[in-house]
Amino acid sequence: MSRLDDELEKAVSDGDAVSDAEAVRDAEPVVAPAAPESAPRRRSLNNVGLVLALVAMAGGILVLVMTSFEDAAIYSKGVDELMQEKDKLQGRTVRVAGNLVRGTLVRRDEPCEYRFKIHKNDHAIDVRYAQCVVPDTFRDVPGMDVEVTAEGKLDADGNFEASHIMAKCPSKYEMQERAGKGEQAPHADIPAKTSY
Repeated sequence: MSRLDDELEKAVSDGDAVSDAEAVRDAEPVVAPAAPESAPRRRSLNNVGLVLALVAMAGGILVLVMTSFEDAAIYSKGVDELMQEKDKLQGRTVRVAGNLVRGTLVRRDEPCEYRFKIHKNDHAIDVRYAQCVVPDTFRDVPGMDVEVTAEGKLDADGNFEASHIMAKCPSKYEMQERAGKGEQAPHADIPAKTSY
């Protein structure tokens, strides 16, 4: 045989030996290095810390929401309820509901404001609304009760300083019934008194 054949045979036999060695190495299970014993403990401490941080954040958000809504709450009371709780509600934003006392609605042009009284269950309160624009349904209509809701604050003298006024318009069916009795709608063109 030639020298080339000898070298080729030797290379093939060496290759088989390398392949066998690689096969043995691949067949043996690879054992990972042992982890230090503090790793699981460190992981559980990290998880507890994360949970505590999340609970603290949720608690902070809850406290923030609860305290901010406390000041933003608007109580809705009837005139009688407001007068019974006036010490508690003085200076807080309140909605008070009642019927317009007939003949009390007056308007002043300079500075523009409305003054009137509303009542409910034998209690009445003076209301001052320091704006020029009122709802169309806010009129003193003879022979008709006009339901009024005023939003504002009760002052130290027991008067109500309104920032918003809402007047309930009777429904279409109520107005048909009232029109049959000869009553007018509260938004008909009835001027308010202009002096006080």
